[in-house]
Amino acid sequence: MQAQGRGVFVTAALLAALGGLGLGGCSISLSDMPMLGGSEKAEKPKDAEGFPAVNDLPANRDEAVLAPAERNKIEQELIAARERQANANASTAAAKPAAAK
Repeated sequence: MQAQGRGVFVTAALLAALGGLGLGGCSISLSDMPMLGGSEKAEKPKDAEGFPAVNDLPANRDEAVLAPAERNKIEQELIAARERQANANASTAAAKPAAAK
């Protein structure tokens, strides 16, 4: 008989603990309670990390867009640098197997 009483007690304790956890999620924070210093009229700070307004456009750029000739010159320099790097890698890769033999 005592084992049955202990089982009922354990079951009741578990139900009370689970009920307390469930109801704890419905509570409000202490800072929102009026009698503990929070006021209902106080405004909450605006969320600085929120989304921007729908029609909020970025500021205009101060610098001008590159001229087509200047852009082509930069592209050709980048292509030449890429080809030099590819040739350097190919010659290094070819030298390694010859040194290993």
